[in-house]
Amino acid sequence: MSEQELQLSLLYRQACEIELQALKPGNVSVYADGHDMTVADFRLSAEVSAPFLVKPSLSLGEKIYYAIEATRLAVACNTNLGIILLCAPIVEALQRYPDLPLRQGVVHVLRHTTIDDANWVFRAIALAAPGGLGDAKEQDVHTKASVSLTEAMALASDRDRIALQYINNYADIFDFLSYIYYNAWSRWGDHYWAAVTVYVNCLCNFADSHVERKYGSQYNDWIQTKMKQASLALSEADNPTQLIPFFLSIDHELKSKRINPGTTADFTVATAFIVLLESQFCSPN
Repeated sequence: MSEQELQLSLLYRQACEIELQALKPGNVSVYADGHDMTVADFRLSAEVSAPFLVKPSLSLGEKIYYAIEATRLAVACNTNLGIILLCAPIVEALQRYPDLPLRQGVVHVLRHTTIDDANWVFRAIALAAPGGLGDAKEQDVHTKASVSLTEAMALASDRDRIALQYINNYADIFDFLSYIYYNAWSRWGDHYWAAVTVYVNCLCNFADSHVERKYGSQYNDWIQTKMKQASLALSEADNPTQLIPFFLSIDHELKSKRINPGTTADFTVATAFIVLLESQFCSPN
């Protein structure tokens, strides 16, 4: 690996670890496993996917496919499809457009995706087999793509927030979640609680796509109410660790209903990754 590959791999795995260390109600963390998945599954997934995600000789679609293939060989569940789908264009931007600010690089990457990228990603989605994802009438992942990856994502963007990022150039992260992260990090000096704050505020504002694929909109208002309570508690906390019992109680409530805001956890990883990269490699704008 080159020095840049090593740095990118390290920061990607660090972002994944930050997310695991964050007490995210309803999701897997060091505080509580859940949904038949463990912290060890996610750590192993980050470790085995990293070399393919950062390999500069691979195209965007190849990065995604081979990272998912390595994950499936290592763990028996879909731990990181959303993470890889969000993080791969970010890595591609740094590698293909190193002289551009990260956000502009991402825009260029998403403008120039190909049908070949779409076919690799279709294979990755079919391999990961997430519930309900990839069965659009126009572009089913079990068939050959006839449009670019970005165009395929546009067809899913009304029901999947990760797909939407390919259309809005990661606006949810660059215009909202990264600022939430930076503000919390500045306030407490703690990456883990910054990640918690991102997760909570994301759910305050956006329905989770993974939850909606499973339950429709049945729990959206209930989840939002819980997360607004959590957000208020965070906004008033000088020491967020004092909120651990409160957050664990919300975690138990969500998991007792088998609610897993997995897409929001994926956004938490991607936001942490962007913050770490901007701090290490480039300016934010």
